[in-house]
Amino acid sequence: MIRALYSAASGMSAQQTNVDNISHNLANANTVGFKMRRAQFQDLLYQNVIQPGSSANSQAFVPTGLQIGLGTRAISNEIIFTQGNFTMTNNPYDLVIEGNGFFAVRQQNGELAYTRAGAFHLDQDGRMVTADGNQLDPPITLPPEALNVRIAPDGTVTYSLPGQGSSQRAGQFLLANFQNPAGLSSLGKNLLLPTDASGQPTLSIPGGPEGAGTLLQGYVEQSNVSLVEEFISLITSQRAYEANAKVVKAADEMYQQLNNLTR
Repeated sequence: MIRALYSAASGMSAQQTNVDNISHNLANANTVGFKMRRAQFQDLLYQNVIQPGSSANSQAFVPTGLQIGLGTRAISNEIIFTQGNFTMTNNPYDLVIEGNGFFAVRQQNGELAYTRAGAFHLDQDGRMVTADGNQLDPPITLPPEALNVRIAPDGTVTYSLPGQGSSQRAGQFLLANFQNPAGLSSLGKNLLLPTDASGQPTLSIPGGPEGAGTLLQGYVEQSNVSLVEEFISLITSQRAYEANAKVVKAADEMYQQLNNLTR
């Protein structure tokens, strides 16, 4: 019964973590470029009362054994990098990555971070930056008199000047790819940092042979959170939490009956 109490408690703790993860997904349902996380669990150690395959007698072995599990725990909440829906903004500095890849941005501390959120703006110097003022890397700068800014699917940025018919080139986007994007570390503010699990980034031209996606101007990528799936997961998690709570109650009642034997 003591095992039942602790196993059920571990189940309640795991489901609490699951609900925390679901609430985070739902809170970011309208966050541009957000990627949902999926909680994953694993069983804990087992108490081997009878080891499977142990000798039953001189000529036979125990076919299944008796192993008592000690509960569960949350082991990870993997980032799911499915494509989110596109929303038209008609803002020439808004971009969507159609396929794989991340925008590289230079943080205020000089460290590179990566994002799928392509809602960019111009700062006072004409540089394309994120909403937090982080500059793209490599930098893209436009003059104050720039007109008809165009960003091609391969990331080439062009513009025209008043009184001139020919287009001017401002630079080109490069996208970063990772061997294991699920291993990236979330920093907040739509930013991700590489880890030993993700591997180091490989920079390439959008649509190039390295597998990077192409760019679409005038759109932003919405969160890939499915409200229906999250609510179903929430209901399932609530019921699992309730079931584990009932196990705690049942084990407590069994202890109560045991204690009453001495009265």
